[in-house]
Amino acid sequence: MYKHALKGGIRTAKQAWKLKNELGKLNLELAKANSDFEQHLCEAARITQSCAPPANNRPLLLLKTQGDNSKSSSHNSSSTAACSIVANHYRTAVNPRSVLDKTVKPVFRAESCHLNALIPSKQFVKVQKQFYRDFSSVSLGSSLKNSDAPLLGDLCSQYRAILAHTSADVVPGEDRHRAQCNYQQKRRSHQHNHSREEQLEQEKMAQKAQFERLPTNVVPRHYELLLQPDLEEFTFTGKTVVQVQVKEPTSQITLNALDITIDSVELDYECTKLKPEKIVYSVENETATLEFGKEIPNDTAGVLRMSFTGELNDKMKGFYRSKYFGPNGEERYAGVTQFEATDARRCFPCWDEPAIKATFDITLVVPKDRVALSNMPVMKEDALPDGLRRVRFDRTPIMSTYLVAVVVGEYDYVEGKSDDGVIVRVFTPVGKREQGTFALEVATKVLPYYKDYFNIAYPLPKMDLIAISDFSAGAMENWGLVTYRETFVLVDPKNTSLMRKQSIALTVGHEIAHQWFGNLVTMEWWTHLWLNEGYASFVEFLCVHHLFPEYDIWTQFVTDMYTRALELDSLKNSHPIEVPVGHPSEIDEIFDEISYNKGASVIRMLHDYIGEDDFRKGMNLYLTRHQYGNTCTEDLWTALQEASSKKVADVMSSWTQHKGFPVVSVEQEQQGPKKRVLRLKQCKFTADGSEAEEDCLWTVPISVSTSKNPTGIAKTFLLDKPSMEVVLENVEENDWIKINPGTVGYYRTRYSSDMLEQLMPAVARMELPPLDRLGLIDDMFAMVQAGHASTADVLALVDAYRNETNYTVWTAITNSLTNLHILISHTDLMDHFHRFGRNLYEPVAQRLGWEPRDGENHLDTLLRSLVLTRLVSFRSDEVIDSARARFRSHVTGTNPLPADLRTTCYKAVLQDGDEKVFEEMLNLYRNTDLHEEQDRISRALGCCSDVKLLRRVIDFAMSGEVRAQDSVFVIVAVAINPKGRDMAWEFFKENNKQLLERYQGGFLLSRLIKYLIENFATEERAREVEEFFKANHIPGCERTVSQAVETIRLNAAWLKRDKLALSAFLEQN
Repeated sequence: MYKHALKGGIRTAKQAWKLKNELGKLNLELAKANSDFEQHLCEAARITQSCAPPANNRPLLLLKTQGDNSKSSSHNSSSTAACSIVANHYRTAVNPRSVLDKTVKPVFRAESCHLNALIPSKQFVKVQKQFYRDFSSVSLGSSLKNSDAPLLGDLCSQYRAILAHTSADVVPGEDRHRAQCNYQQKRRSHQHNHSREEQLEQEKMAQKAQFERLPTNVVPRHYELLLQPDLEEFTFTGKTVVQVQVKEPTSQITLNALDITIDSVELDYECTKLKPEKIVYSVENETATLEFGKEIPNDTAGVLRMSFTGELNDKMKGFYRSKYFGPNGEERYAGVTQFEATDARRCFPCWDEPAIKATFDITLVVPKDRVALSNMPVMKEDALPDGLRRVRFDRTPIMSTYLVAVVVGEYDYVEGKSDDGVIVRVFTPVGKREQGTFALEVATKVLPYYKDYFNIAYPLPKMDLIAISDFSAGAMENWGLVTYRETFVLVDPKNTSLMRKQSIALTVGHEIAHQWFGNLVTMEWWTHLWLNEGYASFVEFLCVHHLFPEYDIWTQFVTDMYTRALELDSLKNSHPIEVPVGHPSEIDEIFDEISYNKGASVIRMLHDYIGEDDFRKGMNLYLTRHQYGNTCTEDLWTALQEASSKKVADVMSSWTQHKGFPVVSVEQEQQGPKKRVLRLKQCKFTADGSEAEEDCLWTVPISVSTSKNPTGIAKTFLLDKPSMEVVLENVEENDWIKINPGTVGYYRTRYSSDMLEQLMPAVARMELPPLDRLGLIDDMFAMVQAGHASTADVLALVDAYRNETNYTVWTAITNSLTNLHILISHTDLMDHFHRFGRNLYEPVAQRLGWEPRDGENHLDTLLRSLVLTRLVSFRSDEVIDSARARFRSHVTGTNPLPADLRTTCYKAVLQDGDEKVFEEMLNLYRNTDLHEEQDRISRALGCCSDVKLLRRVIDFAMSGEVRAQDSVFVIVAVAINPKGRDMAWEFFKENNKQLLERYQGGFLLSRLIKYLIENFATEERAREVEEFFKANHIPGCERTVSQAVETIRLNAAWLKRDKLALSAFLEQN
C-alpha cells in the first residue's frame, strides 16, 4: 500500500464509515460552492471574433508575460481560498505546502486510499532481467531460482472490498470483461470470474464496485497543457485547454483525475460559457464527472478549460520528484513523469485510456537554470520574472496519454544524428556526459534498422534518452523522450561490465522498438498489453543481433527469456498471455514475465513458423494499416495471416488463451534400414508432475533434425491433436533424432530412454548446435523437478557436457545446478556438492584463465566471469586465493580489477570475511558515485557467512545510504544465502509493517517476499508461511505468496523423492 492508503485506510474503517454520510453531503456542498466561484487561473485567449472554436494549430493558453507575477496572480483570489476539490477520499486537513492562501481554513480534502496503482509500471520487468543476470551466475551457490518472474501479487477483490467500506462514494456492483476484441463491448465494464473462495470473501466484506471505462459521448481532440513545478516546495500548478467533440447530447463530461486539486473548470462552445454545477468524483474508477446545468448539443466542438494543482510526490509515479546530488553533495530534485499504465491522471485531468488518443501542445514554466524536456523539440522559449523561463514544445502526433512525458532538472548530454536524419540525445547526470556515448551509438543505429525492418520511418524529429536517479522501472518508452534507470543507459568504460553493457543495448533496442509497436500502433486496451511487451521483447533481440552479432544474442534469448517463462508457466498459479482486465489496480498485475517472456517466446515461434520475409511483410501491413490507431490481438493475426497465407489465428490462439504449455513425449521405432516412425503425444506440463486439472490442446509447430544434418530441419508439421505418428525417411538405425531444433517451440520435450541414449554422445562430441545442447539439459532438469526422472541420473548425463565451451549452455547448466543447490543446502551433502561442482567447472576455468586474451570473443569474457564465480561458490581454494590477491591489488590501486571480474573477487573476499573486510567493502561503496558499482558491492555483501554481518547488511540496506529502489535487492542477497535465509525471514516477520509502508505493496515487496520464502523445503515451513500471511495481509502480494508456497512444496517433494539416490551419487562423484 502507498502512504495515503496506510494513513487513510488504517485510520480504521470504523471512523471512515461513521463519517461516510456526513462527508458525502459536505463534499457535494463544497463542490457546488466551488462551481459558483469565478476562478480564472487558466485565462483563455479570445477564440476568434465570432466565438467559433479555435483552429487546431492555434494555442489557447494565454501564458504569463514578463510583467506578470506568476505566484501572486495564481494564489491571491479570495474565491480560490475557500475550498478545493480533490479526486480522492475525504479528510479534514490543510496541505502544508498548499499553493492556496496561507490563511485558508481547514477544508475537507481528498486522500487516496484505494489500491489503484500500487505497483509501479511494467518496466520493472527490465530491472528484474538485470537482477537475474547479476545474481543467477554469481551467487556463491545461493539458491536463486531461474524462475525469476515479476509475479505481481493479486490486487485482490478482498482488499478492495475492505477499502470499499472506507470509501464515501463506492457504488456496489460487479465487473465484467469482454472475451473478444469487440470495440463496443470494450467500452463497457469488465468482470473477473473469481474463484468460489474469492466470491465468498467478497460477500462477507462488500460487493466490489462496478468498473466502467470512460464514456465516449465527449472525447478530446487536442490538449494544451501547461505545467509549472516547484522543485523546492514539491508542488506543481497546471492548466489545460482541451478541444473536445461532443458526439451525443449530454449534460455531463467524465474524465480521469487522481491526487490533483481541480481549481477551476469552464466549457466554451458556440459563444456559450458553462461552469459545472458540481463535480462528482469516483474514487473507485478514478474519475471526475463535470455536471452542467444544461445539455450540450450533439456534434458540438467545444473548449474545456481547467486549472489544477498537485504534489510532486515521492512514489515514482505520476509527476514526481527524483533526488540527486549537486557538485557539493547537496540534495537536489528533478521533476519527472511516469504515466504508464494509468498515472497521467495524477498529473492533469485527462481521458487516460490508451484508445482515447489526442495531440498535445506542452508548455513548461521552470527555473531558468534547469533543463526542460518533453516528447517534442522546443518550439519557443521566453524569459519570465523570478528567475523562471517558459518553454513551449512543438505539437505531438496523435497519441495516448500514458506516453506523455516531461522532465525538469540538471543534466548534461551527448548528441548525434541517425543515418535517416533523426537527432538523438542522451541526457546524463552533470559531469557524466561521456557515459551516454554507448547508448547514443546504439540508438543512432537502431532507428534506421527499425525504419528498414518495419518499412516505416520514425515519425518524430528527435529521440531523447535520459538517465533518472529515482526510477522504479528499468525504462519507459515515452514517445520521443525515453526515461531510464541510470544503470540501464550509462556506460563507464572502466567500470561497466560486459554483461551490463549488453543489457543496456537490449534495453535501448526494446524501448525504441516501442516507438513503432506501442506508440505508433497502440493496444486498444490493457488486455492486449502483450502485443506491446511481447513483441518489443522479441524485437530487441533482433536488433542487438543485427548490431552486435558477436553477442550470439539469440542463444542467450533461450536462457534469458524462454526457459524462465517455461519455469514460471509450469506453476498452477500462472496465467494466460491475454488476460481481461478492467480497473487500474488489475492492469499492473499483467505487467509480468508472462506478457514479456512468454509473449516474446511465442512470437519467436510464430516468426519461425511463417518465415522471416512473411513476418516482416505482416508487420509492415499491421503497422501501416493501424498507424496512429489502436488494435487487439486479432488484428495482428489478420495481418500476419494475409502476409503468409497460413492460418495464424488457428495456430496462435491456443498459445495466448491458455495458461501453461505442453510437454511433447516422443517414442521411436525403426522400420527398415532407412525409415523411422515417431509417436508423439502432447499434454499440459506441470511443475509437480501431476495431471493437469484442465484439458488443453495446443496447435504445436513441430520441427525435427537428425544426425545427417544437425543444423538443418528434416521435417516440420503441426501437432494439433493429443497424439500422432510421423514417418521420417532416410534415417538409419544409429542416427539420432532431435525434436525442437533451435529450441524455438514453446514446449518441453520428453524423450524415450533409447532416444536420449542416442543424443548424449552427440552432446559430448558437440555435434548438436549450442541451442540444442542447451534445450536438452534444461528439459532434463525440468523432468527431474516434475518427478519424471531421477536427479542422480540427470547429473550423470551432465558429464557429457564437460567439454562444453559455449557460455549460454554453461548458463543453463548453472541455472539448473543453482536450483539443485536449494535442496542440498537443506542437507549435509554440501561438501560433496562442492566437489562435484569443482570437478565440473575447473577444466573450463583452466582453459580460460583469469586474463583476457587478445581478440577474445564476447562470450568467453562472459563465461570467464560465470565459471570463476561458480568456483568461488564451490570453495575452490586456488580460485579464491587468486581472487583475494587481485582484490588487494585493486584496493591499493596497483592493478584495478576489470569490471567483469569484480563480483567474483568481491564475493571471494566477503565469503569468509571478517568485520574488517566488511568495513573495507562499505568504504568502497561510499567512495564511488557509479550506480552500477554500488549495486555490485551492496549485493556482494549478502554472501557473508557470518550471520551477525548479514544482519548488518540488512541494516545497511534499510539505511539512507541505499536508495529505496535498490535496498530490496540487498536484502534479497542475504535471503538467497543459505546462511542468511532464516535470519532474513525473521527480520521480515518482525518488520513487515515497516517494509509495507516503505514499498506500499508494490512489486519490490513482492520480489523480497518471493526470495525470502521460496527457498525453504519443508511442509512445516510452507504451513508457517501460509499462516503468517493469513494473519498479516500484505496487499498486492497474494499471488507471489501462493506461488512461493507452491515452490516450497515442490522443493520438499523433490528432496524427499531423490535425497537417498542423490546422496549416493554425490558421495561417489
